[in-house]
Amino acid sequence: MSKLSQVRQQILDAKKLDAIVILSDFNRRYLSGFTGTSGALIISQQQNILITDFRYIKQATEQATDFEIINRTHDLITEVKQVLLDKGFSIIGFEGHLVSYDTYKSLQDNTITFSSIANEIETIREIKSSAEIDLIKEAAHIVDDTYNYILTVAKAGMTEKEIKALLESKMLHLGADGPSFDTIVASGYRGALPHGVASDKIIEQGDMITLDFGAYYHGYCSDITRTFGIGKPKAQLEEIYNIVLESQQLAINQIKAGMTTQQADALARDYIDKHGYGDAFGHSLGHGIGLDIHEGPLLSKNTNNTLKVNNCVTIEPGIYVEGLGGVRIEDDILITENGCEVFTKCTKDLIIL
Repeated sequence: MSKLSQVRQQILDAKKLDAIVILSDFNRRYLSGFTGTSGALIISQQQNILITDFRYIKQATEQATDFEIINRTHDLITEVKQVLLDKGFSIIGFEGHLVSYDTYKSLQDNTITFSSIANEIETIREIKSSAEIDLIKEAAHIVDDTYNYILTVAKAGMTEKEIKALLESKMLHLGADGPSFDTIVASGYRGALPHGVASDKIIEQGDMITLDFGAYYHGYCSDITRTFGIGKPKAQLEEIYNIVLESQQLAINQIKAGMTTQQADALARDYIDKHGYGDAFGHSLGHGIGLDIHEGPLLSKNTNNTLKVNNCVTIEPGIYVEGLGGVRIEDDILITENGCEVFTKCTKDLIIL
């Protein structure tokens, strides 16, 4: 079933809506193929409309071939409202979790009733098509090659920002559109910061370095974490590394479609807890990736959704000890009927440079 058919069946029909308005960049691109940075979609049972401005008319015509293109003559929200009125649509779905209060007020009219479709498009996006899977695989291949390169250039005396610059430059050289999020380089004691973005800290002998980075490739993300050492690390960090690696491999070996996100999280969490570091693993096991770096499903002890074939998610357990450092290991995987396929393939051995 096509994306637009899914929208009509699962949202328009199910919620008895005349039309939906899509304003978010990711959902607009997903449904229309339009990659411009300004525009709105109006989708009804019979019509697909893309509203943009003169800068993007040629691009929209080439990319959004299933849509009627409207060159707006007012600001975007005023134009959307006018089209809704002109078409006589009265019950409208909108992205209630993403639209600001001011935008919502600007769209209102006494002839229109709005109903939130929060996360409905995002739920459809969780199941990846074969074309999307191929793009994510290529994004994963880029980060694999980038990590292998970093292992040849990283050394004591460099700053975390220097590592980041080399890493991101290499991804671009390998064909990435850019980084898929702010690159994390956390060395030594800063490894205890799960999201320790690159700083001016100088890398020292004996530091463990956590790299968490990703590539955009034709709009789709990869997301990988590897931890390695510059010189021999402290014995406790080596112990932590082995616990994290074993917990991650356990989750990869056992995760499959039909399992709940809570059950998936427990695969690694229970192992880490059994080894005495449960309180030091404070985030979820993983999350979906796709057009956005953080999508559903969320693999967490606090969620209870069911994993489905062609969910693409991360598996990223970690242990963080303040004053000592931390370890996280992350792979991108595709959920299959009987297990998973791992996209990120670079070594997870503890590399000591």
